[in-house]
Amino acid sequence: MSLPPSAGGRLAVLRTHLSLSPAMASEKAAALAATPSDGPTIFDKIIKREIPANIVYEDEQVLAFRDIAPQAPIHILIIPKIRDGLTGLSKAEERHCEILGRLLYTAKLVAKQEGLEDGFRIVINDGPTGGQSVYHLHIHLLGGRQMDWPPG
Repeated sequence: MSLPPSAGGRLAVLRTHLSLSPAMASEKAAALAATPSDGPTIFDKIIKREIPANIVYEDEQVLAFRDIAPQAPIHILIIPKIRDGLTGLSKAEERHCEILGRLLYTAKLVAKQEGLEDGFRIVINDGPTGGQSVYHLHIHLLGGRQMDWPPG
């Protein structure tokens, strides 16, 4: 199955910004190759509209957009618009409680908007072993099919 031209272009942009070669395009390889940085992430560039994304929800604090390499029929990433040191869940501090709750509440809103009344899965990857490839906290909202257990 090939990607539509627009998705292929976005995938090339993602690989460029993550410094990935096509051979390293797997999720595991991307996570192992990624390193935390204080510089802008691909998500910061999406927030600033420097990189195109299929945005499905936005408010003052969060942005939700379709994943370019979906792992389910519906795969949406939900991110805080301001990183504020929140590169991963393990970096959360008490001052982040409000945005963490906002991200989960947004996941509920987007799931409803996407017609996921029968259920969905929320995933947060943290660190290289946890599969994190972009160091800007983000929630994966997955749905549209039966989820298996155990994951990973």
